[in-house]
Amino acid sequence: MKDELAARIFTEKDPMALVPAIFRHQYAGNALYRAYVDLLKVDPSTVSTPEQVPYLPISFFKTHRIVTGEFEPAVTFESSGTTQTVNSRHEVKDTDLYTRSFLDAFRRFYGPVEDFVVLGLLPSYLERKNSSLVYMVEDMIRRSRRPESGFYLYEHEKLADTLLALEARRQPTLLIGVTFGLLDFAEDHRMDLRHTIVMETGGMKGRREEWTRQELHAFLQERLGTPAIHAEYGMTELLSQAYSKGNGVFNCPPWMKVLVRDENDPFQLSSASAAGVINVVDLANIHSCSFIATDDIGKIHADGSFEVLGRLDRSALRGCSLMVS
Repeated sequence: MKDELAARIFTEKDPMALVPAIFRHQYAGNALYRAYVDLLKVDPSTVSTPEQVPYLPISFFKTHRIVTGEFEPAVTFESSGTTQTVNSRHEVKDTDLYTRSFLDAFRRFYGPVEDFVVLGLLPSYLERKNSSLVYMVEDMIRRSRRPESGFYLYEHEKLADTLLALEARRQPTLLIGVTFGLLDFAEDHRMDLRHTIVMETGGMKGRREEWTRQELHAFLQERLGTPAIHAEYGMTELLSQAYSKGNGVFNCPPWMKVLVRDENDPFQLSSASAAGVINVVDLANIHSCSFIATDDIGKIHADGSFEVLGRLDRSALRGCSLMVS
């Protein structure tokens, strides 16, 4: 990364102190975001905190090119969507920035990825190109340097045999999978996973009836014998992820922050513990837009952790949608 401001995202003691500088950088270099801020009649000189920033509706990633500056993207990530929806597109200038973001975040919550065997159960995502999730897991598999690490399509017997062998050796393992893939696997195989982190990434894609988060996690815990089901909160439009180690409560890395706004007033932040629509600060999005108004409903806890409760009713169905609790 040659961009000095981008490099500071991961080295600052308090990365959120960079919000004013990154906001000004994106206001100056992102024509769409500047037009949006101007339309809201927000004076850029008055913006100094995440609470004061205008958040760009996430739907613009479906209809516009969201870039700060002019560049030829190193990669363009695309949402999974459905045949009835328009996919979001996220042009990434620097893949090193994305890699630094997901590796540093995983290390903060779980330790170095090199300590794990990484097993990816991402059948639908492997069958298409330009998935940010596949990019991330593929990189983690490569870095783990373990012969057992790899992707699985629908090879449930092979996956079960691999997990049993790893458990017998007490080998720390990450099984990361889309929701319907984990459900299909758990229905066919009862396990006792004591050394494996089972992490769901969302994604029912209309493959089967939607379950609540509590129903899903209770079923997976009972079938796979694990004390908790972990989860990742991420999306095509973000280059950072939040993680839950159980009970659907997520925590962000320091360069990512979640706020909740009133559902009927996008400029009014909800009070602590009250449900509202999730806004995300993702400083790793420095070359696109770091301030995103999502279509997810959630609530913030006093310690800054958050829960995702569902989706706005008017929101289009997304491939990585999270289930209503």
